[in-house]
Amino acid sequence: MYICIQLVEKNQEYRICNRCIMDTTDPVIRFDDQGNCNHCTEFLETRSRYSYQGEQSDVALASLIHEIKRKGKGRPYDCIVGLSGGVDSSFTAWKAKELGLRVLAVHLDNGWNSIEANQNIRSIANKLAIDYETEVLDWEEFKQIQRAFLKASVPEADTPTDIAILAVLHKAAAKHRIQYILSGGNFATEGILPKHWHYNAKDLRYFRHICRQFGPVSFRSFPTFGLIKEAYYKLFRGIKMVYFLNYFPFDKAKSIELLKTDLDWKDYGGKHYESKYTGFIQSYYLLNKFNIDYRRATLSSQICAGSIKRGEALDAIKQIPYRAETLEHEKNYIAKKLGFSMDEFEEIMLKSGKWYTEYPNDEKRLIVFYNLYRRLFNKEKLSSF
Repeated sequence: MYICIQLVEKNQEYRICNRCIMDTTDPVIRFDDQGNCNHCTEFLETRSRYSYQGEQSDVALASLIHEIKRKGKGRPYDCIVGLSGGVDSSFTAWKAKELGLRVLAVHLDNGWNSIEANQNIRSIANKLAIDYETEVLDWEEFKQIQRAFLKASVPEADTPTDIAILAVLHKAAAKHRIQYILSGGNFATEGILPKHWHYNAKDLRYFRHICRQFGPVSFRSFPTFGLIKEAYYKLFRGIKMVYFLNYFPFDKAKSIELLKTDLDWKDYGGKHYESKYTGFIQSYYLLNKFNIDYRRATLSSQICAGSIKRGEALDAIKQIPYRAETLEHEKNYIAKKLGFSMDEFEEIMLKSGKWYTEYPNDEKRLIVFYNLYRRLFNKEKLSSF
């Protein structure tokens, strides 16, 4: 049984939100006079409007589908779905196909796929009769980047994959003249996520500094995705990424059953365990180094969305998020694959964590650009940009 009691900062009293279950493991969390945190307040006041709103969302979806088909006319595909073999992306592909869209599935192979994820990708492509492309990263190069981020001891240990996914999806969209990328992200389960838990993956100044300081890293072929590329794809190529699942009353448990029945989808045993590395980072690494339990954000989002009760979330969070019986095997596997001895790997696991604010970054410039883009171009409130 696991109960979160560790303090994040010296002299900081542990505190948990009265409404959701976010707590002071976010070092900059704020509470109002009622003991409610800024995360759930923002979700309820702002972000909840971006989730499914009944008839209003149905009308918006019909308009979106019409627009996607119109933009895809005369071309082989209407949209791209980044397919990982996980629940959200698999359901996104299924729903897009059901709505009559011509889907191109794009998968990033970073060398960490589980067996189940690979099976799911093949099964979905075959059963839905959709084309798919796979971009395989140069393993030796990617390994050095992942090693650098682990040595930096930041929560964003999986940022290299996030960057590569964005780059590969937009590159494929430009190549095939596709203007819509359908994301499996959704506010119902991901509407709350503290910045200090997962800083912006598109900050190339931050990314490159870590690679230089903790390298060596040679950028021969790694697909980066920063402000300049994003502006090019968004403003000049007209490519939009849309949180597709926000248009539906998305229920993950029901979606899993549908995928199993219709697409012979295989369960990989835990959130984001379609990737062996991502599963380990989010379940063990973050908890061990930062006392961050990623489930808090997911469960708090679900509380705010009304899909679970706070008491249920508190009960769920008492259990450790990783598989204790396979932990040593996972650690050995990851250490060996990344070229660390077990002593080196354990030293990294025990090293004090650092936040993105302790390294050079471009946060201020990125915020200005995003705010300007939203005001001028981003009229669809369910866009992810």
